Amino acid sequence: MDMIRLDGLRVRGRHGVFDFERADGQDFVVDVELECDTGPAAASDQLADTVDYGALAAGLAAVIGGEPVNLLETLAARLVEVCLRDARVGAATVTVHKPEAPIPLSFADVAVRIRRERS
Repeated sequence: MDMIRLDGLRVRGRHGVFDFERADGQDFVVDVELECDTGPAAASDQLADTVDYGALAAGLAAVIGGEPVNLLETLAARLVEVCLRDARVGAATVTVHKPEAPIPLSFADVAVRIRRERS
């Protein structure tokens, strides 16, 4: 399988278990890897024959900026569902980074990564 990647999609959301996270919101950063056959698009040179990553980014942003959830695990699961809506995607890996996580210590990153295959 070939891979299409979208890295560093930054969208403001209101996810988290604390009231202030819901009230103030924070930026979430998402990386996506789609496993699919890019051969048809390479041969035709037509957007219709591949995953439109602009449309994908808009769909992911709608989820991130939409209904709040408590856990990154839940957010990642919802995002991977968006990725798998395109029947050409055989598997998707989504990493959700929460760079402003409410941790009272210095840290580089907090992230959840999930991978799902089409059944």
